[in-house]
Parts: sequence; C-alpha cells; structure tokens
Amino acid sequence: MINTRMMSTPAKKRLMTDFKRLQQDPYDGISGSPQDNNIMRWNAVIFGPDDSPWDGGTFKLSLQFSEDYPNKPPKVRFVSRMFHPNIYADGRICLDILQNQDWSPVYDVGAILISIQSLLCDPNTDTSANSEAARMYSESKREYDRRVRDVVEESWTSD
Repeated sequence: MINTRMMSTPAKKRLMTDFKRLQQDPYDGISGSPQDNNIMRWNAVIFGPDDSPWDGGTFKLSLQFSEDYPNKPPKVRFVSRMFHPNIYADGRICLDILQNQDWSPVYDVGAILISIQSLLCDPNTDTSANSEAARMYSESKREYDRRVRDVVEESWTSD
C-alpha cells in the first residue's frame, strides 16, 4: 500500500491523482499502478489491440517519474521483449509525446499508455528505433506480422 504521508510534492500528488483516475475510470487494454511504497516508479501492462497482430499479447512496461512530473515526461520502457519499428532493443520507446519538446502536462499515465498501445498498430517508420522491424514492416508485412505473433506468444510465458 502507498504511504500517503509521502505525498507532499506536486509530482507525487499528481501521480496519486493519475492513479485514482486509472482505478475509477479504467481504459480498455491498459493497466498501471505504482510499485510498492514508491509512487515515482510504476509497473504497467498493455494488452495487444484486438484484430491486430498484437492481439492476445500482454506486454509489461516500467515507468520512472521525476520530481519534474507532470512538467517533464516519465522514462518509459517495455520490460517485455518487443519487435516494433519504434521500440529499441532495451525497451525504450521512440514516441513523440515522451520527448521533452513534445510533452505536455495535460498527459497523464492513462494517456501515455493509450498512446503507446496505439503506436503498436500504427508505427512511425520515419523515426525507427529498430531498423530491421521498420524495414520488414514496410517491405514484408506478412513476415513482420509473423515476428510480432512470436513476441505475442512469448509475452504469455515470460516473467
């Protein structure tokens, strides 16, 4: 359980608000919550969107917030192994709203996770973090989808 006495900073208060909002008005296909006793570190899960190659996948992420949140974006990365044009081998995500220059304090944890979920099916191949995935997505969609399905199956068994 989260120790509410530690909720003194603006960042921590905002994260508590984000957490309550996610609990009271959950989004389809995403979930997230703070790690034990640390509101600044979250674990999240994104489910692969229905009727897509990602369908059936359960993908784990970690989010690390700074005291500058919500004025600066969190550091977000996939813990699950991914094969996607905009996801680096170490799990970091190439997504405009996670960059300081495109970040806005109106984004909350739910908006971040929904944006990442929609990125799965709608990659930006102009700015690729995984050149092999980007090339395959553009040149051989069937082969790309097969690799994605392998990652989906792996997501069922990995810790």
